[in-house]
Amino acid sequence: MNNNINVLITGIGGQGIIMASDILAEAAMLQGLDVKKTDAIGMAQRGGSVISHLRFGQSVSSPLIPLGEADIILGMEKLEAFRFGNFLKTAGTVLVNDYGVPPMSLVEGSGDYPDNAALTACIAHITPKVYFVDGIRIAKSLGNLRTLNVFLLGAISGFLPLGEESWKGALKNKLPSRVLEINLQAFKIGQEEVADAGFR
Repeated sequence: MNNNINVLITGIGGQGIIMASDILAEAAMLQGLDVKKTDAIGMAQRGGSVISHLRFGQSVSSPLIPLGEADIILGMEKLEAFRFGNFLKTAGTVLVNDYGVPPMSLVEGSGDYPDNAALTACIAHITPKVYFVDGIRIAKSLGNLRTLNVFLLGAISGFLPLGEESWKGALKNKLPSRVLEINLQAFKIGQEEVADAGFR
């Protein structure tokens, strides 16, 4: 692999964004790649914006993804995913958890939360590759909402040049043993969800 891969993960506090980024970084390192990442947490503990930049390849000089160079945006909350659309490269991929938390300005009556078509339209000039998955439904079906982030990693794994053993090793290294099995299941379901939907 000659070119770096740039992945931007975003959402709101409490969704496991930093852990997802750590797992992805570990998977890339287990594959022998150079990895750099940086996180911006802000008011995450109050449901504020969280964003993680992650870059991996043969040689990575900076953890920050330049504007217009993200290969993938993984959004755990819809508005947050599209708010950072200017980071996406032309024909990049956006995979979004179909879940929205209206910001206070909307809660107080100053507008409506945009639907999926409107959100997709705002980056249509950059890419047509926008995919929504019902991560909350899947996590609830597993009986543990905290598997959401790993389900979404499974969903983007098919877009990334990382092997199955690297992913499994990363999950084993980063997660407590008591929740490993359910997260391995969530990851597999994420892979299957994207394959069954024909995303790519």
